[in-house]
Amino acid sequence: MKLAAVGVALTAGVTVILWRVWGLSAVLPGVVFGTLATGIQAAAVAAVKPVWDAPFDKFIGRWGLGIVLRLGGVVAFLLVVLVDSQLFPPLPTAFGYLGVVIPLLFLETRFVK
Repeated sequence: MKLAAVGVALTAGVTVILWRVWGLSAVLPGVVFGTLATGIQAAAVAAVKPVWDAPFDKFIGRWGLGIVLRLGGVVAFLLVVLVDSQLFPPLPTAFGYLGVVIPLLFLETRFVK
């Protein structure tokens, strides 16, 4: 629950910054990719939490799943920018994703414990 609250707050903050820098066209990418980043990070934490104290060979597989999920967010970014760069301009979309996923990644250990 804490992760979701922090993710929503980060998404709101990043979206406001995007709106101030790039205007109204940056709001949708900020909201969509901030929400995506929050969901991906929640799934990564849920995957690693059961094996947090497990032996390394069990832990590393779940940790790797989290990395793959985050990479999936990067692939989603590439796809939407290539398909419709008017609706999802590259810089606001990238900042919408990275501005949420990176802080949540640094806070991951706090959410797992």
